[in-house]
Parts: sequence; C-alpha cells; structure tokens
Amino acid sequence: MKMVYNVKDKPPFGKMLVYALQQMLAILAATIAVPAIIGNGMSQAAALFGAGVGTLVYQLFTKFKSPVFLGSSFAFLGSMAAAFAGGVSMQLGYLGLIIGAVFAGLVYVVIALIVKKCGSGWVNKLMPAVVIGPTVAIIGLSLAGNAIGDLVGHVAQDSNGNYIMNLNGGISMVCGLVTLFATIAASVYGGKNIKLIPFIIGIAAGYVVATIFTLIGTAANIEALKVIDFTKFQNMQWLPDFTFIEAFKGVKEVNGAYIGTIAVAYVPVAFVVFAEHIADHKNLSSIIESDLLKEGNPGLDRTLLGDGVGSMAGALFGGCPNTTYGESVGCVAITGNASVATITTTAIVCIAAAFVAPFVTLLATIPGCVMGGVCVALYGFIAVSGLKMVQKVDLEDNGNLFTVSAILIAGIGGLSLKFGQITITEIACALILGILVNVFCRAFKKKEVKAETVTATEEDKATEEENK
Repeated sequence: MKMVYNVKDKPPFGKMLVYALQQMLAILAATIAVPAIIGNGMSQAAALFGAGVGTLVYQLFTKFKSPVFLGSSFAFLGSMAAAFAGGVSMQLGYLGLIIGAVFAGLVYVVIALIVKKCGSGWVNKLMPAVVIGPTVAIIGLSLAGNAIGDLVGHVAQDSNGNYIMNLNGGISMVCGLVTLFATIAASVYGGKNIKLIPFIIGIAAGYVVATIFTLIGTAANIEALKVIDFTKFQNMQWLPDFTFIEAFKGVKEVNGAYIGTIAVAYVPVAFVVFAEHIADHKNLSSIIESDLLKEGNPGLDRTLLGDGVGSMAGALFGGCPNTTYGESVGCVAITGNASVATITTTAIVCIAAAFVAPFVTLLATIPGCVMGGVCVALYGFIAVSGLKMVQKVDLEDNGNLFTVSAILIAGIGGLSLKFGQITITEIACALILGILVNVFCRAFKKKEVKAETVTATEEDKATEEENK
C-alpha cells in the first residue's frame, strides 16, 4: 500500500495537528470505554492521559520506528474487575490495577529478553502468513458486531438476531450512514489533503446531523430524536483522577493473598495479548511494507518492551493496561499516513486534552452511532489487510487450506474459553488453533517429503545396479 507519509516523514506542523486529532478520534471510543465499563470512579480523562503516556514510552523503546498508538486494552476487563472483587476498598482496588499492570508488563519484558537472546526467527516459523493473515482478518471481523451495534443504536433484536427497527434505531442508522458515506467520499473523491483526514470529515458530518435531530427532538420533546446527550457538559470533570492518587491510600491494606489474586488474574491474560501484539505488528508491517519485528527495525524485543513498559506507565495514571490498537493501524491503512511524528503528536495531544474538560466532554458526546459509522470502515480495513496477506498463500495446498479454514471458523464462530477470571479471546483461540493445525500439517508433510526422497534414492540405486 502506497504511503503518503512514510514512517520517518514529518508533515507540516499545522497539518500534523489535524492528523493527530484524527488518530485520537479513531482510538477515542475504545480508550475511554474501558474505564466506563469498570466504573468505581475511574476517570476517562485519566485513561486518555495514560494512553498518551503509554504511547510515548512505546515510541521511545521502538526508537520512533513503529507508527501505532497504544490505548486501553479490553482483554484485561476481567482482570481489572478482579482488582475490585471480594469487597475490597476502592483505594486497594486502584492499587491492584497498578500491581496487575506491572505483572502484565513484566511478562512482556521477560519475553522480550528471551527474544533478544534467541532472536525472533521462531515467530515467522510459528506464525507464517498462512496463520497470521486470517488471524489479522479475525481481529477486524470480531469487532464487526460492535460496529453494527453502535450504528443502529443497540436497538432490540428478535430471536434470529435481526434488529427490530424503531424511530430511535432508524435515526441512529441515518447518522451512522451519513458518517460512513462522508468518510468514504472524503477518502475516494477528496483532494490530496482531504484524503488524509476522512475520519474527521465523516465524524463532523455525522455529528452535525445528530445535532440537528437532537435540537428537533428537544423542541418537540421526542426522546427518540435526542441522539446527543448534551447534559454531559453540566457535570464536567475538570481534572483527571489519576489512579496512583487513590492507590497510595490503599498501600497499608495490601497483603500477599491479594497480590496472588491479582497475579493470577493478569499474568495469563498478558500471554494471550502477546499473540494479538504479534498480529497487530505483522498487519502494520504489511501495510507499510517494512517488517517491524525484524531486529533493528525496531525488532520484536523492542516492540514488546515498549508495549509492556508503556502499559505499566499508562496504568499508573489511568488504571488501564494499554495495547497496540487495531483502530490506529486501520487509520494508517486508510489515510496512507504512517508518520511516527503524527503518532507522537497524537500522544501529546491526548495528554494535553485530558486537562481541557470542555474538549474531553465534547469528545464524549460523540454518539455511538457516529463512531459506529467510522468503525465500519476501520474494522473492515483491518479484516481486508489480513485477507491481503492470505492472497500470497498457496490455497491449493490442503495444509494451508485447513489452517486458514480453522482460524476463520474459530474466530468468526466466537470460540473463546474462560477459566475463572482468565478469558482466552476468540482471536487468541483462533491463532492457537491455527498454529496447531499448521504445525500438524507441516510435520506430516515433511515426513512425506522425506519418504519420497528416500524412495527416489532407493530407485536410483536400483537403476544403477541394473545398468551395471
């Protein structure tokens, strides 16, 4: 894919601020959704701040060679809930969030040290294109339900899963489709500068339409038309509530049993997210046509260190362990802007924005249906970039065919496993199954090739004997 701005390019400052805003909008919904889901007074502004800090740490470790943003990880939702479970105080729960993030980050650090010593060649052997391609596709496809749910406003569904449309759902879909088509128009028909900011244009168009419906609904007192909740401005949080402030108050309550509980909740999930780390970086590598996992470019050891330490830093401020975001990768793919300078600026903008309450509140008022319209494109591009990797795979080979088939069906079918507080996501399950199928097929194929070689050698010897 041809990049308008490559990794080392620096757009003009004014344009870079606009591109940074677009990146922030792409990652915003998911980043602030995690603290909202966990509750317990967690601050969305602090999560935005933590994501910015985590991304800066990641960029430092990767020597500013990897154009991806880190945001709040959904994989750790169960782990974070465990920090507040069992009737622990809020202060101890906040401390648990930080301790858990440290445990998860240390998993990445240990793996990074192993990679540094042994190299990363095993990654390509264990996860070739036939495995990683469909897995990347699953990352996008697994989010499809979220995008469509937001697009139609989460209206009720019948027993067959069909959305039962009503006025609220219809209005939401109109706003979402306006957003989607405005984004498409900007990307397909826009000039050079417009093509670099399709999400800003799409979200702005959707927000304007949603505002019009909301004003009409307010005037006519029709609740279904009130798409935007402007009452959020009445209860603005002027300063972020950083995690470590409450966490320090819970130090005297901590004990060995609690630390053990947190370790069990976080460490296994970190191994699951490691698989997604590989998939995201493989996907981004294919988009920018530069192998980010290759030693020195920056290398798997550095991406892991950046992700792990960045996750610790982000949780210190916002409570949420961070992870590389598919939304950020999708934004790079669609806009053709792989500039690390843009990603770094995005991180700085997020940190600054956390202290501007009206701005954070304005972002929080963007309706889910508008973000759903954008995510249809974002998640779709992630899926397509994975399928593009599969194009290079020989599907006439039954081993490859079975590997791709197993991954797609496991991922789309929603194969996920839960063991206590530990959830192995459908992406991780699909990847693990794909690796096993591929190893199984390749192992037997090698035996067949070896047998054919031995047979051919024996035939050659027999021919030589006859000739004598």
